[in-house]
Parts: sequence; structure tokens; C-alpha cells
Amino acid sequence: MNVADAMTPREDVVTVELPGSRSDVLEYLQERPFSSVPVLKSTEDGLEYRGLISRDALIEQPDEDQLVILMDEDVPTTTADTSLEDVARTMVEAGARRVPVVDGEFEGIVTVTDVIHAIATGDQETDGTVESYASKNVNTTYEGAPLPVAERELSYANVPYTVALDDDGRMSGVLTEVDVIDVARIVEGEEETGDNFGDQDDDWSWEGIKAVGSRYLPTRDIEIPAEPVSEFMSDDVVTVSASASIQEAAQRMISNDIEQIPMVTGEDLVGIVCDVDLLEALYE
Repeated sequence: MNVADAMTPREDVVTVELPGSRSDVLEYLQERPFSSVPVLKSTEDGLEYRGLISRDALIEQPDEDQLVILMDEDVPTTTADTSLEDVARTMVEAGARRVPVVDGEFEGIVTVTDVIHAIATGDQETDGTVESYASKNVNTTYEGAPLPVAERELSYANVPYTVALDDDGRMSGVLTEVDVIDVARIVEGEEETGDNFGDQDDDWSWEGIKAVGSRYLPTRDIEIPAEPVSEFMSDDVVTVSASASIQEAAQRMISNDIEQIPMVTGEDLVGIVCDVDLLEALYE
């Protein structure tokens, strides 16, 4: 298969144009299960592709309004006639979940999910079992941890998921960065500065952004509910055995709309297999 057989064409891709509002991008990412949005700019020659804005960029820079600064210009691109094996390698090596298809102009986007779908349907053949591609290093959190703490754990671990554990250390659910984005909201306001620059210890706030030189200063916070992880995680956990085939794991990811599956032996958690891990089966 080539990229053209799996990609989403331009007319079906949600994009934003420069200049634009970061609130628009956040709304897109909350409404749809995307990890990033392509950025285009209108020129005399038409719309040109400029970069991607990711969920991580919005969370890490709550004070930044300019899309051009939030945008990542270094995301790799591909062409429609590239093989699926080659774009899978690019995704793994560059850590890119969405790869814009650009050949002079923006033609669409091919995603990790597109490749996983090709594996699930058998259009892209694979060999081997889940165990060969799963990781035994599993990111975990306590189900009673406040959600802002779990979000920081995701950021520091640089992974999009965490497996929640109960009081007995048993797996009780899975929390993803999509779950966090779904309940995050931007709150704008102003704050009286007085003689200093504000309270940074609000349980609901990651960071208050203040300007200097005014008694009342604009603020913008991203607020995340402080309730425990158990209230936001998925507790109906889909699992896979170590001996399952790559295609079977891909089918479970597609049918359950998930990006990672805990690997179990009996009821014991022994690893995690992420969709990007399965891509390696295409070229190794």
C-alpha cells in the first residue's frame, strides 16, 4: 500500500489558517480525537502548509495566543506515492502521529491510526505477536491522585497514557491525554497585582500569566478539575495477551478507538503495547 491508499484527503482534514485563535484549535481538539491540527497560510499561490499545532503545545503554553509560535514547523512530511512501510518508519523515528502529505501543496494527512487500520483489515500484512513489540515499562498512577497531578505525570513521562492502580496495586483503569483535554478549559480574567505578582498556589491553576506595569493585569490559566483520576479514566479496560497477533491487537485498537492496550498474563499487568509500537512490525 501507498500513503495515497490510507491518507485522509485535504477536503476532509480539519485545518486552521494563520493568523488564528488558539481557542479555535483547542475547540477542534476537544471536539475530535485529533492529536494535532495542520496550519495553513493563504498566499498568492493558494493555501500553503506551514506546520502542526499539537495538544501538548496548547497545554504547555497556556499563555501563548499566536498560532505561529505554538506551531511546530519541524514535523516531517511525506508524499502520496510513499509506501506505507516507509511512512511507518518515519512516524516511529520522528515520533510523529500525524504526517502531512505535501507535494507542492497540502494534499491531506496520514496518521498512525490510518496505518493501524490497514493492519487491522489485513490490507497491510504483518507477522509476529504482540509480545515482540510491547514494552514492559508501563506508566502508572494512583486512581485517587488529583487529575492535575496525573497530567503532570503524563508530561514528565512523555507518554499519552497512564494505567491507574487501585489501593491494592491492581489495574483499575486507563487515563489518556485526550481524557484530560476533554475537561480542560481556558479561563481568562484579570488580577489585582498589589505589591507583588499574584498567587501561584491555586489548586486549579498551573500557571498565572501576568504583564508588568499595571495594577490590574490580564491572566490566563488552563484549569483542570482537581477531582481524582478515577472520575475521568476509562475503567472498562481493553487488554490483550502476549501471544495475540499484531493484526488482532490492531483490530482491538480500531474497534475500541484506543491507542494503547495493556498486555496481561491472566489478570496480571505485564506490559503495554501502543499503536506506534505495532508500526515497527511493518519494516523490521
